[in-house]
Formats: sequence, C-alpha cells, structure tokens
Amino acid sequence: MPEAEIERLMKHLGETINETVADSPKINERIQEIRDAGYEVFLVIEAKIGFSRKGRADEEPDRAATGEPVQLRITAEDAKFLKSLKISANKTL
Repeated sequence: MPEAEIERLMKHLGETINETVADSPKINERIQEIRDAGYEVFLVIEAKIGFSRKGRADEEPDRAATGEPVQLRITAEDAKFLKSLKISANKTL
C-alpha cells in the first residue's frame, strides 16, 4: 500500500477518534460539571497508533516472547512519572 494511502487511513482514524470523543455524552457531561464548578476545560488526548504489514516472513521475532533482554528507553519525563509512582527506572532486569 502506498505511503499516501496509509497516511489517509491514519488521518481518517484520527478524525473518527476525535468525533467519537466529542460526541460522547458521558465525556460532555463531565466537562460540563467542571465548567459548572467555574473552571475552563482543556482536553488533550494523545493516541499512539502503530501498524505493521501482516504475514511478512522477514519480521523480527518478538524478543520479549523469546526471553531475550529488551532495552527500554525512557525520557526524563517518563522517569519523573515512574518515580512519582515509586518505581525505579534504573534497574536492569
């Protein structure tokens, strides 16, 4: 599939997610409750969408499934969040 087609499909998915959230009565009720309490509401939802081609023979095996070590890269913000949960990000498993 050409890259332009994938980009079009991803854009369509993002638009659908936005419409779904905007049209959700439950979300709109909660936002209105916050507004009624005297606050302005800013809702930012970040979605990470990944995809890969199905049935490729040259795919890398899932290292977690094979028992091989997996290196996790985290940002300073990730480390701060983990620390707030009392999770150390400095240890190697």
